[in-house]
Amino acid sequence: MAWFGVRCVFEWEPGLYEERVTLWSADDLDSAIELASAEAREYVDSGVVKTFLGLTQAYTIGPDRPGHGDEIYSLLRDSELGPDAYLDRYFGTGHERHQTGPSGPISNAVDSGGVP
Repeated sequence: MAWFGVRCVFEWEPGLYEERVTLWSADDLDSAIELASAEAREYVDSGVVKTFLGLTQAYTIGPDRPGHGDEIYSLLRDSELGPDAYLDRYFGTGHERHQTGPSGPISNAVDSGGVP
């Protein structure tokens, strides 16, 4: 058994999408994807979201249960874009809905100056 983070993509309503990462203990990557896909269908059946778009991307965490601060999902993407253009293209579109913390909106990489 190992731990996996699996990202699924949903449509809440026309034009509003959610990328959701869930944590799974499974025998292998395919089993983790099956578990996450089944849970994604339950998420839709609960009425929270409208549609599971069928996209699953999984990340192997390892045999030990993740703890505080452990990485649970990572995606590497090749791009010819520079850092600012990359963030604008994939993350800073201006249409994201961010959670709010006690001090106001939670900062993203663009607001905090990025991570080296």
